[in-house]
Amino acid sequence: MRLTFLGTGTSCGVPVIGCQCKVCRSTDPRDKRTRCSALVETETTRLLIDCGPDFRMQILPQPFRKIDGILVTHSHYDHMGGMDDIRPYCQFGEINVYADPQARLSMLEMLPYCFAEHRYPGVPAIGLHEIHPHELLRIGDLEIVPIQVMHGQLPILGYRIGPLAYITDMKTMDEGEMPYLEGTELLVVNALRFDKPHHSHQLVADAVAFARKVGARQTYLIHSCHDIGLHAEVNAKLPQDIQLAYDGQIVDF
Repeated sequence: MRLTFLGTGTSCGVPVIGCQCKVCRSTDPRDKRTRCSALVETETTRLLIDCGPDFRMQILPQPFRKIDGILVTHSHYDHMGGMDDIRPYCQFGEINVYADPQARLSMLEMLPYCFAEHRYPGVPAIGLHEIHPHELLRIGDLEIVPIQVMHGQLPILGYRIGPLAYITDMKTMDEGEMPYLEGTELLVVNALRFDKPHHSHQLVADAVAFARKVGARQTYLIHSCHDIGLHAEVNAKLPQDIQLAYDGQIVDF
């Protein structure tokens, strides 16, 4: 199984428009962070997690082959704003998109022309499916279990895919979700920055504590803003089994 981090940044991305901090001026490509998205692939199945406004540029370097499903974590634009750009992949057939009730409704409102009775030629062919926490999905040779986390006051979805758990935009998680993370080997979880608490996102210390609780063999931190610091300096501070991910990074597991 292969995980490719397409994007690892927050809703503003890095560099932030107009910012002159050392991170935004960095020439290290690992400090360039587009909006969060990832590919999970086996030899026969390809899943996209979230499809934000940077999707077109994120996917261009990747091999052009069928996307078997898109898993949406939640309804915010930085996680759904690139859905129109999936249209080239519709030459392989309708693309199934899986979302919770709120994200499903948001997509109907954002892309009404994709779901109209009489659609004009060329619009993305989307099969939109409502999903709920803990209900097993089977897509190709992958089994996926949605789990519920809290993005502030908003319930959103994380995904358990075999040995992988992918969670973004989490602030808290109910203890009742922990059994769905048992046996996680590769954990991906959000870490906004080191200090200045945020009302709906974890800080690095929160993410590290969560990783220790889950007990994953390896953890990668995502959804990080420019305040977190330079990629190389951040990873030097972190234990080897918990590292800051970067756009384009590939993990085989």
